Amino acid sequence: MVAEITAETIFVSGRIGKAALSERAMAAIGKVPRHEFVPAELQPYAYANVPLPIGCNKTISQPFIVALMTDMLEIKPEDCVLEVGTGLGYQAAVLAELARKVYSIDIIEELLDQARLRLSRQHYENIEFKLGNGCYGWPEHAPFDKIIVTAAPDLIPAALLQQLKPGGRMVIPTGLADSQQLVLVVKDAKGSVSTQELLPVRFSQLEGGESQFQRGS
Repeated sequence: MVAEITAETIFVSGRIGKAALSERAMAAIGKVPRHEFVPAELQPYAYANVPLPIGCNKTISQPFIVALMTDMLEIKPEDCVLEVGTGLGYQAAVLAELARKVYSIDIIEELLDQARLRLSRQHYENIEFKLGNGCYGWPEHAPFDKIIVTAAPDLIPAALLQQLKPGGRMVIPTGLADSQQLVLVVKDAKGSVSTQELLPVRFSQLEGGESQFQRGS
């Protein structure tokens, strides 16, 4: 799996601006047992570089995308990270290997309950969970050093931009289903925000997205 991630990184190096991902990110990917975060019947495919269904019409991202998003955050050991979209907890486990604290939100209770159990079995103690609409972030623990979103809203939610610390980074897929882009958001020390499109991607839609409310649906 690590070899496939390395090869794919080289293949898209012109788009992402680097030919290799950080040693810390790759070490975390190599350490977390991905088979513990997929349904039992799919465990034989856990280390293939493909997304897999996890129930509730959601998927676990392919390992390369997890590695890329993690790398682009540039997580430091002292960081507090917000994750929107817990799923079964695989990305949260990778984050927990790198950060001081991870706050993870999901709107689907069934997935969140499974994630708690799976992460507890792996003895992660620096993750807190919340059932709720991730578009609104987690104001009680904001601001965050880093934010990662693992489902795609049409637009970057304003609340998440507000809850990102000056000097912070966010990685988020955005756009309509057939034209999503993985976007790196950087907030400078003065609070100004810049964005960079990294790659075309296809993520599950972020449920409860702000644009859905604006359309009244």
